[in-house]
Amino acid sequence: MAFDTAAQARTSFDLKSASLPVVAVVLKTADAAQFAADLARRVADDPGFFDNDPVLIDLALVREAPEPIDFAAITAQLRRHSTLPVAVRGGNATQMAAARAVGLAAAPDAPPARAEAPAAEMREVIREVVHEVEVVREVPIPGPGTVVVDKPLRSGQQVYARGADLVVMAVVSFGAEVIADGNIHVYAPLRGRAIAGARGNTGARIFSTCLEPQLVSIAGIYRTTETELPADVRGKPAQVRLEGEKLIIEPL
Repeated sequence: MAFDTAAQARTSFDLKSASLPVVAVVLKTADAAQFAADLARRVADDPGFFDNDPVLIDLALVREAPEPIDFAAITAQLRRHSTLPVAVRGGNATQMAAARAVGLAAAPDAPPARAEAPAAEMREVIREVVHEVEVVREVPIPGPGTVVVDKPLRSGQQVYARGADLVVMAVVSFGAEVIADGNIHVYAPLRGRAIAGARGNTGARIFSTCLEPQLVSIAGIYRTTETELPADVRGKPAQVRLEGEKLIIEPL
């Protein structure tokens, strides 16, 4: 069969693979009313917490729940708070079928999580290479100095202070990323990712008046907060520093 290459060249669209950042909402309850109340409290102090972010609903923790999940109610609450629920993963067959019935796509399950460390080893981290990032906004600095950002950083935004400290005077939202070769100071809630000492400065530190990040990293050693932070630092003024190959998170 001959192909009409001229017709292909004139087509009005192309099909290509693409990868997009999404926010994973990990359900811990099958109770849609409880979810709605908790979500409202979570975003009450920052109405712009979400900015039409695509959302993946993760059911791994409620896979064995005996009661059905009201996906229509849950997706309605997510849309109410400026998110776009697009997919679901990790549920049992009944849950996945119910999710597809309200228009959610089935996504591949997440890779198995590593076993959590005992409570006494909460501050232990594994040395790994921090993922490479495409810097959307880079602030060049000719020498040691400080970059000051006085506007909120929304999901998907990045700021990199090359060769400098970074001071952020407003909220760093979930999905946003702040990177500095020196220290990072956030005088507002830090909810996204903070990477200090990006070029190997082991003396760099991260400071925040309200610490609740997705990820903190200093000189390539990082910790995610899939395991909740201790109560004495979670949502409170705190600092992150490096001691040997351990990240130490302590109150200010």
